[in-house]
Amino acid sequence: MAKLQGFDFWRRTLKGARFVVAPMVDQSELAWRLLSRRHGAHLCYTPMLHAQVFVRDANYRRENLYNEVCQEDRPLITQFCANDPEVLVQAALLAQDYCDAIDLNLGCPQMIAKRGHYGVFLQDEWELLEKMVMLAHEKVSVPITCKIRVFNEVDKTVRYAQMLEKAGCQLLTVHGRTKDQKGAMTGIADWEHIKAVRKAVTIPVFANGNIQHLSDVERCIQDTGVQGVMSAEGNLHNPALFEGRSPPVWEMAEEYLEVVKHHPPCTLSYVRAHLFKLWHHTLQIHQDLREDLAKVKNVEGLANVSKQLRLRCQEEIARGKDMEQRDDGLPFPHWICQPYVRPVPKEPVTNGNSQRSEVKKTVCQKRALEDSDGTADTLSKNKQKKKSRNPNKNFCPEQKPKYIKCEQCGNPKGNKCVFNLCRGCCKKKAFKEVADCPSHGLRFKTKAEKRKAEEAERKEESVEETERKEEAVGETERKEEAVGEAERKEEAVEETERKEEAVEGTKRKEEAVERKEESVEETERPSNSPQPHPETPTEEQQPRGLELL
Repeated sequence: MAKLQGFDFWRRTLKGARFVVAPMVDQSELAWRLLSRRHGAHLCYTPMLHAQVFVRDANYRRENLYNEVCQEDRPLITQFCANDPEVLVQAALLAQDYCDAIDLNLGCPQMIAKRGHYGVFLQDEWELLEKMVMLAHEKVSVPITCKIRVFNEVDKTVRYAQMLEKAGCQLLTVHGRTKDQKGAMTGIADWEHIKAVRKAVTIPVFANGNIQHLSDVERCIQDTGVQGVMSAEGNLHNPALFEGRSPPVWEMAEEYLEVVKHHPPCTLSYVRAHLFKLWHHTLQIHQDLREDLAKVKNVEGLANVSKQLRLRCQEEIARGKDMEQRDDGLPFPHWICQPYVRPVPKEPVTNGNSQRSEVKKTVCQKRALEDSDGTADTLSKNKQKKKSRNPNKNFCPEQKPKYIKCEQCGNPKGNKCVFNLCRGCCKKKAFKEVADCPSHGLRFKTKAEKRKAEEAERKEESVEETERKEEAVGETERKEEAVGEAERKEEAVEETERKEEAVEGTKRKEEAVERKEESVEETERPSNSPQPHPETPTEEQQPRGLELL
């Protein structure tokens, strides 16, 4: 069957999906995707997967894709980050049977993407991106899609999108923010860029950014003309966003935990992160339960903390607090699923009265460094937590161990590494040279020797098995010869007996002939021959007593 492209792919394979759950690292796992689909999502993406790791690590493939195969979880698009065309193709070929399309991540703005040289940090390398998309489009049996961020200039964004379409991209997701719009500087997504891209390309386009309610989805589709709208943070805080509902937080939390139980295994950190998102506004009030939620070690413990939060919220409702005037700035009570809006960073004061400048300086001033003795009063909250878990821990900068840098990347090297490298560089070198590094737990040489020994054993066993088979065949042949010899002897004896019987039969016939001839002679004897006197007994008739005399 020919690979579907463009709008045919969107209509038939993706079933005209309009409401889309974004690929989110450690957040868009199977359980969350199923919950989102129950509440209106038409299409989901996997979390971003690292193509190189996906190719070399079978456990990574099983844990992040193969073990999450579920008929309810379709249509599904698998997203990869990559910077090598061949590696992307290899990863896509391993994943193509488990999803409906392969997406190339060109929008991740995080520092890890910068260090790994992928995501949005490839958006200026058009020649490389064209080669990656083109090769994947030629080799892979499912469509190739891309998720991008915009440039500051609309026309450059449009040319960027057209280049990807020409290379073979069959669906384009446009996040209306630039590379620098992240964290506290996230700001508002620009739908004008998305609208311009939609008009310039002939493939389906999804919009991403500024989606907090269902009304935002409808307005985005109307303003930009896109085929679908993707939501990330809005979906994390309210999985029922695409239904147009804002249910109580505990309703979504309990349903999610139920899905987790029915579709194990689910990493505990994923579940904890989802509950922190869902209960975000409530946890600002009930700080003690926030600590408990961070410390529990299993899903049952997380469910118990969620239950306690529900009971406290229901107590507040019973006391009528939901009817009181709130000063938290939220559109709904804190126990209702609603979006989290990042506070807008304050702009620096360049001129004006000195008092306002002083206030601004006070607000933006960084926390002073801890004293050398590291007392609890001067430690950060994070270090105070560590201190409570380990009272003997010392945070004095002078007493911190000095790490020797790796010769290749600058990270701290392993103290006992045979190559004097960090673990990442050591693993690459040990793999290339087929060597061991006990310090980092790498056993490439040992495993190779073990494989060789096993191969030699298999060969020896194969030779022995062949010899045993040959001996068995020889034994069978000998037995067959012995049986044949016995049969020949029996046949010879039988033949001899038959000959003897034939000879005896011949003798009997001869005797019979002789007797017949004698009888004939007796009959032909002449009648004038002297006849014995009747009174004179013949020799035979004489008494036996006389013979004795």
